[in-house]
Amino acid sequence: MASNCSTPARGVQSLVDFPSNSSIQLAWSGKMANAVTRNNRILGSHLILPSSSIDKKLLLLIPRVDLKAGAKSGVVIADWFDHSYLNLLSMKYYLLTLTPFLANLSSLQAQVSVSDAGRWSKEQVKNERPAVVTPPGHTTDSKPGAVPSYAIVFFDGRDLSKWKGRAKDGNDGANWQVKDGFMEVVRGTGSIQTRIQVEGDCQWHIEWCTPAEVKGNSQGRGNSGVFIGGYPEVQVLDSFKNDTYPDGQASSLYKKSVTLVNASRGPGKWQTYDIICIREKKGADGKVIQPGSITVLHNGVVTQFAVQEGGKAKSGGLSLQDHGNPVRFRNIWARRLVVPRIKPSGN
Repeated sequence: MASNCSTPARGVQSLVDFPSNSSIQLAWSGKMANAVTRNNRILGSHLILPSSSIDKKLLLLIPRVDLKAGAKSGVVIADWFDHSYLNLLSMKYYLLTLTPFLANLSSLQAQVSVSDAGRWSKEQVKNERPAVVTPPGHTTDSKPGAVPSYAIVFFDGRDLSKWKGRAKDGNDGANWQVKDGFMEVVRGTGSIQTRIQVEGDCQWHIEWCTPAEVKGNSQGRGNSGVFIGGYPEVQVLDSFKNDTYPDGQASSLYKKSVTLVNASRGPGKWQTYDIICIREKKGADGKVIQPGSITVLHNGVVTQFAVQEGGKAKSGGLSLQDHGNPVRFRNIWARRLVVPRIKPSGN
């Protein structure tokens, strides 16, 4: 049964129920496309969006499916506010929208949190793998991306003075190898973590590279992980033409949330993660007024959007996993999501 759709008013509208195995509709500028839910999951709706359709009246109906809570319904209607920034994270339900620089994407998929993750049949691995997209240029193999203003640099390619290990002998030094502007996992030395934490909402930028020589398959190929204090692991894996269970692919929240798309570059190519962490907010009465969430961009492509997992702690550092593979990392920085105050000239 399809949800009725009329031209909505500005802002967030009321929720519309839809059962599993039903059709739902996405609307923009008076046009519509269909998506289908099946087995409590939303199948990708291949919605063609020519750039001419992105105007001041962009409207999307996106289903919200919260399997852990047992909910199977809910549609959010949003409006496009004159191309200005829309604070999506203030919404109470999952919301996915497009911005003008994403207008040339050929498909749109809704994000679903998966319970009892990690139990995938061979048929599911084959038929439900994330769609592959070509990522935009964001960094190069020879040169890391530029660090923005007001960022805290944790690794600039020179040393590991801002990192510590987890050695049981009391030596907290990070024992990974540093050379040619990057750090490399040394098998058996253990995971490493930043010596300081970043408070509040923040963006983390990490560049990483799996070995050029392909060895192993599935989870045994270029495996590592990014852990930000209080949030699920963001999986690092050579996912280029490498089948594994969907919630174990690169940029998945490991066994928590499947990546929206596979934006991986090939083995030996430098890749980027930009991870936006929103911390849980509470009112004066102690009740949660904004849940914590995490958003991930893999090579410039949104692969996790405002997933409500973690974020209860007020601050957190970054940990990189030793999973036994010689994965490389470089250009690691973080910046708080606070607008800097600039004093007027002459003051």
